Amino acid sequence: MHQLLLNREIYEEFVSQYVQSAQKYVWIITADIKDMFIQSGSSFIPFIELLADLVDQGVAVRLIHAKEPGPRFRQEFDRFPQLLDSELFERILCPRVHTKSIIIDGRIAFVGSANLTGAGLGAKHKDKRNFEAGFVFDDDEQIQTLMNWADRLYLGEFCLDCRRRDVCPDPIQ
Repeated sequence: MHQLLLNREIYEEFVSQYVQSAQKYVWIITADIKDMFIQSGSSFIPFIELLADLVDQGVAVRLIHAKEPGPRFRQEFDRFPQLLDSELFERILCPRVHTKSIIIDGRIAFVGSANLTGAGLGAKHKDKRNFEAGFVFDDDEQIQTLMNWADRLYLGEFCLDCRRRDVCPDPIQ
């Protein structure tokens, strides 16, 4: 599969279908993080609650982002201590990250323009959201290439030669 998703389709056909079904891990790479809601039954919950639920179920969550999350996201984050206490939740901040990607269980991935925000990936109304585009794919070779790159980023392989260390709040190496 290799499918173009536009605007709210990203939420409807990827986020709501695949993120919640993760069995092993979810890797999220984003430039911006703000509060974001998803539909759960007949109500809406913060996306961070879904991540905490996944961690509680034994799913590893890796979050790589470029800047500090918005205040409402941080407030919601603080409601879920398992995200601080569990080894299954990993988070790094790298100011050079501009990629927007989600990888689920090494079996399906999304790469596109949408950040981890309500107007990007969230359940916002179609007339209130950003104009976004991206691709969902399940090609093993492409997913492995993306995962290898994301792993190198997470492990700090790019840190030693980075020319932005002066603005990095927490260099990995």
